[in-house]
Amino acid sequence: MKKKIGVVLSGCGVYDGAEIHEAVITLLAIDRAGAEAVCMAPDIDQMHVINHLTGEEMAGEKRNVLVEAARITRGNIKDIRTVKGEDIDALFFPGGFGAAKNLSDFAVKGEACSVHPEVARLILELKEKQKPQGVACIAPTVMARVYKDETVHPILTIGNDPQVSEKIEKMGSRHQACAVRDIVLDRENKIVSTPAYMLGQTISEVAEGIEKSVNELVRMI
Repeated sequence: MKKKIGVVLSGCGVYDGAEIHEAVITLLAIDRAGAEAVCMAPDIDQMHVINHLTGEEMAGEKRNVLVEAARITRGNIKDIRTVKGEDIDALFFPGGFGAAKNLSDFAVKGEACSVHPEVARLILELKEKQKPQGVACIAPTVMARVYKDETVHPILTIGNDPQVSEKIEKMGSRHQACAVRDIVLDRENKIVSTPAYMLGQTISEVAEGIEKSVNELVRMI
């Protein structure tokens, strides 16, 4: 039976949702590793909607995170509240600003942020069951916040951004600098992270780090 890896998406589009390249690379890597992706997202409105052509906010427009994420998964996606820790063998978070705007409010509140309760619940359920988890791009901030009140804090990377890494460490986690093609593996907590587009200049180098992360997840199951 194929191992099931949960993939948490935060919408569709780098500026207000899931980073599409990172999400698709993740799904491809999971399939190539012989595992099955179980895609999910919270059924909530996005923090705001960004015009990806101009980079400007589209005032007055609303979009739903789950509905938008379904574009990436060809409709094969679950409401995260229906997914339990026992349903999957591992969990992975692609990046995109949606992780910091929809899965959490890190984009607004920094280290004082909160995480969507269903996202936090699932992360802690996997932690309790000692199942591996992975985070890419800006998503390590979500993991750092969920672990803030735990007794053991993870080692994470977002690459080498001093402002974001400082906020991760203020939440209690340890930040480790990392090149875009590489990963940081916290064996004790079974958490793997990679910088992706926090550092990446090309889709191929982003893919290398994400593929290494997914393969490490599968090895840890």
